[in-house]
Amino acid sequence: MDKTFSWSGIRKEAKRVRWPKTKDTMQNTGEVLIFTVFFALFFIVCDFGVSFLLKAIGIGA
Repeated sequence: MDKTFSWSGIRKEAKRVRWPKTKDTMQNTGEVLIFTVFFALFFIVCDFGVSFLLKAIGIGA
């Protein structure tokens, strides 16, 4: 029998897993949310800017 995926091997590997601390997880989550909001606002401003320019030269609706 192939021991690559044995229950004892899986159990042994699961004990080696190091989960991040709660503080680190919260910090990373906060950073992701801040960057997501920043880039969302950036693209919204860019969209309004391009729309304004297109309307100013008579192309936009």
